[in-house]
Amino acid sequence: MEEKETVQYEPAKIKAGETKEGLLQEAESLRIQLRHHEYQYYVLDAPEISDGEYDALTNRLRAIEALYPAEVPADSPTRRPGGYVAPGFTQVKHMIPMLSLGNVYSAAEMESFALRVKAGLPSAAQVSYVMEPKIDGLACSLIYENGRLVRAATRGDGEVGENVTANVRSIKAIPQRLQIPAGEEIPELVDVRGEIYMSREAFLRLNEERSEAGEPSFANPRNAAAGSLRQLDPAVTAKRKLSFFAYYLRGSEESATQAENLKRLEAYGFTTPEYWCVVNGIEGILRFIKEHDDRRNLLPYDTDGAVVKVNSVEQQHILGATGKDPRWAIAYKYPPEQAQTRLENIVIQVGRTGVLTPAAVLTPVKLSGSTVSRATLHNEDFIKEKDIRIGDTVIINKAAEIIPEVLSVVKELRPTDAVPFTMPSQCPECDWPVVRKAGEAAYRCTNPHCPALGREGLIHFVSRDAMDIEGCGPSVINQLMDKGLVRNPADLYELTEEKLLTLERMGKKSADNLLKAIEKSKKQGLDKLLFALGIRHVGAKGGRVLALQYGTMAALQQAETEALSQVKDVGPVIAESIVTWFANPLNQELVERLTSLGVNMTMQARTINESHPFYGKTMVFTGTLPTLDRATAQTMAQDAGAKITGSVSRKTDYVVAGAEAGSKLEKAEELQVTILDEKRFLELIRGSVPADGMKENSPAADNAAEETEAKDTEAQDIEAKDSRAKDTVKAGRKQAQVRKETEASLFD
Repeated sequence: MEEKETVQYEPAKIKAGETKEGLLQEAESLRIQLRHHEYQYYVLDAPEISDGEYDALTNRLRAIEALYPAEVPADSPTRRPGGYVAPGFTQVKHMIPMLSLGNVYSAAEMESFALRVKAGLPSAAQVSYVMEPKIDGLACSLIYENGRLVRAATRGDGEVGENVTANVRSIKAIPQRLQIPAGEEIPELVDVRGEIYMSREAFLRLNEERSEAGEPSFANPRNAAAGSLRQLDPAVTAKRKLSFFAYYLRGSEESATQAENLKRLEAYGFTTPEYWCVVNGIEGILRFIKEHDDRRNLLPYDTDGAVVKVNSVEQQHILGATGKDPRWAIAYKYPPEQAQTRLENIVIQVGRTGVLTPAAVLTPVKLSGSTVSRATLHNEDFIKEKDIRIGDTVIINKAAEIIPEVLSVVKELRPTDAVPFTMPSQCPECDWPVVRKAGEAAYRCTNPHCPALGREGLIHFVSRDAMDIEGCGPSVINQLMDKGLVRNPADLYELTEEKLLTLERMGKKSADNLLKAIEKSKKQGLDKLLFALGIRHVGAKGGRVLALQYGTMAALQQAETEALSQVKDVGPVIAESIVTWFANPLNQELVERLTSLGVNMTMQARTINESHPFYGKTMVFTGTLPTLDRATAQTMAQDAGAKITGSVSRKTDYVVAGAEAGSKLEKAEELQVTILDEKRFLELIRGSVPADGMKENSPAADNAAEETEAKDTEAQDIEAKDSRAKDTVKAGRKQAQVRKETEASLFD
């Protein structure tokens, strides 16, 4: 076995010597397995096997059924669109069946699809195709009557879906009313279809929150999106940060092409799949598949393939559909990149909330361009379900293409001395007992003063998105704690040069720089401090919402649960967590000490100037800026009234780009979005603000104001550096283009 293995899927082949009776029995067994896995995937949102393993079972069943078509039952999983109608929701019948797409896995299979399309149309017909990324989400149909959203439904079984209207109304990417272009009449009836999905960032944050709450983690963003949409309480869905890409439009007045439908969807106020384009012939199809594969890991959401659609709607009608999928569209699915390695040990990590998380120590292996030596094992239930043992050979992949995780065990290679794993009864950090509450998946340390909580909490406190104390990384925190110099965040502000010089590899200059960084962090706003304190469920955005709402730490301390729960984006769970945190005498003492040491406990009121060039604009930040970190730059823009997003679309007004900007810069250039470098960004921030160079009442701008004069004197250096960065980006883009042109023949 090679160090890295990329799985390739081919249609299952019938072996010589197999009997009809044996094959029909195998087919029935496969149907039972597929129905079980469909229920796990579509209804419970708890898949037991990977998409690749499911596809392999399906392909094998199709191969057998192709030999004996008369023996195929009408309810075979191959004869209907994938999906189930889950209990708990009312059922609705789709106006037009929601068919699922067939899948292909190779250039040869894609060429066969193109030949079938041509064979199904008049001989003189010219065929063009629309190419779209295949978003790994949950298909949904939205019905608009006279421009208003009246119903939303999942695919279900293709004919009947789940009515999820109340939950869909909470998704901000889905308009409640269509934006009708000037001069056009409001359509009486429109069916918009697309994919509800969850970004990788939102997925990771949700799983972190679930882990801290002792709840099982979602397997991937697709299942997280499905589980979030199927909540019986729409308020839960609203907190899950779901998004939507629209790709289908039908109504009383049909456009002539799929491309025109996508443009109309954009005019109606929807976001369409990024990078969609029209191509001619198999060469264009394969080129898009290759180019999309090159860039998909850079996108903020999962895409597991590319979708090919005949562009002409008239030709779509001519080609029609089978009982399961349309003949005019198909999905090319990329094989998941996986690696096989040995699980050498299972270790326990204790997080800042006291949760014990098992992690696999692996024989290092290459995966997705990086060397992986550790992988998450989530919790005890995950290990037991997959029967993972120390010494096993395991298959790993990357959840959300970010976090390595163990996918399965190669039990055929299990050694006789493989050791089953059991969770420890005592915390590995402090030897206190650990407990698992009923209904929770997590074990927690019972020691409120566990060193791990303090260490992880301090590492979080000094991190960039929190108090941003540069030069105070994990190794420094560990030394400070080992020497008894620091136990909680307030102790950081009582450090002296003399104390710091006792640390290993800490010279006088480094100590001086660290003390300056600690002093500078005192000026951070209340929003940063609230996030830094590690209050359960209060993230960076939550800290900002609370700081803007209450203005001072004192006011927030006095807030009651009911009042807090009424604050937008807070709710009862976060409200209870905040009140509980402030009720703890140790936390009250910590706040008092931080206050006495000069840490800022206020958030300046935000008075936004609506004439500011960034007010109401949608902005994307990408790459490394010469002097500003991205979080500071984004906060400055938000203080000016801008909306910050993670991806570039036709709705984006500005892209602020630094060195190594990558695909977002390319997308901005393609869509002719205004691109700013850091120098121009700062000029616009200062352009309609007071003469001191920064906007009044802008916390981020106030923090940056002291450095403005120094930055101005270095303007020529910054400009030269920015120019070199641009040259680097251009050179990299040119090399990438040459590589794409060179590798285009790989599909031929």
